[in-house]
Amino acid sequence: MPSNMRPFKETISLDEARAIIDRAIVPIARVERVSLEHASGRVLAETITSSADVPPFARAAMDGYAVRAEDTAGASRATPRTLRCIEKVFTGQLAVQAVGPGQCIEIATGAPMPPGADAVVMVEETASDEDAVRIFAQATRSQNIGRQGADIQKGQAVLDPGTPLNASRVGALAALGLTDVSVFAKPRVAILSTGNEIVEPGQPLAPGQIYDINRFTISAVVAEHGGVPVPYRIASDTIDLILDVVTAKGEMLFHGIAVKPGKPTAFGRINGKLVFGMPGYPSSCLSNAYILLVPALRRMARLPDHIIRSIALPLASRVTSAPGRHQFYTVRIENGAAVPAFKASGDITSMSRADGYIEIPADVDVVEAGMRVEVKLF
Repeated sequence: MPSNMRPFKETISLDEARAIIDRAIVPIARVERVSLEHASGRVLAETITSSADVPPFARAAMDGYAVRAEDTAGASRATPRTLRCIEKVFTGQLAVQAVGPGQCIEIATGAPMPPGADAVVMVEETASDEDAVRIFAQATRSQNIGRQGADIQKGQAVLDPGTPLNASRVGALAALGLTDVSVFAKPRVAILSTGNEIVEPGQPLAPGQIYDINRFTISAVVAEHGGVPVPYRIASDTIDLILDVVTAKGEMLFHGIAVKPGKPTAFGRINGKLVFGMPGYPSSCLSNAYILLVPALRRMARLPDHIIRSIALPLASRVTSAPGRHQFYTVRIENGAAVPAFKASGDITSMSRADGYIEIPADVDVVEAGMRVEVKLF
């Protein structure tokens, strides 16, 4: 909820702000049902138990011949065993006949095993002449056969509530024959930009006006991390600023964090709903969205913590930091080094042209060129 914030008298540390937000988070309880086509990225809200074996039948694990293993005893290139092929079975078909002594059935990968057969000899170990098949390798029972229920057994708990669904887990649901599944709903996030100077993109700019950036960047962040952005029209600044509204109708939990960029950040709640008051400057707003909003939103959505990839690189040039403030400094990666990219809190290109950021603790004033830093990648 990007906003122009009024001056404040004191700040809290980043760790304190994170702790306050953590204590206020309540994971979403609302549940909805979605089709498997829309299940990836959602969080399962029910226990999934298999009602059948997967696969539901024993099947050939490769192309070849379904045989009785005892009929191949002693088979080799020098002393092949010859069997009579009585049928061909393709994937999705059932054999009409059972395999008897001295017989075999040609079978495709994935096809159900014929009655009487207990092994499959791969086609590379055979040679055929019409219905006469020479077997060049002795088979053992269950060789090259995928047994019934080898993947999932009937009655088995396949997935538990709280499991994030990805491609493989959606595939497991499909293997059980399911068409839809219960998942936790996505948190809805109202996004309101305030300011007399803010104008909708596409509209002409009057002197002193700028386009609304924050509503679109925050909407993108929300959508990428398990929420549903609900953008509202731009609101002009009035006497009822966000601080007054939260204080009057709810509880202001903090206002002001000792970080750069993003010092004028507020957090509170109204009627059990959390309210983030983000800095108006675009890079500050987006930075604090990644640092504070994303972890909170993912916890509400019951998603796992966001994994931030990082790489250690030498800093290309000296960086100074504001005393007493935990600084997030954007960098580009060029020629194996971290090149400072931060311009100013109001410049969105500080983020859009950066590959990641480094953190400078509050007790560090200077990071010299050549020092190795941990670059956290966007």
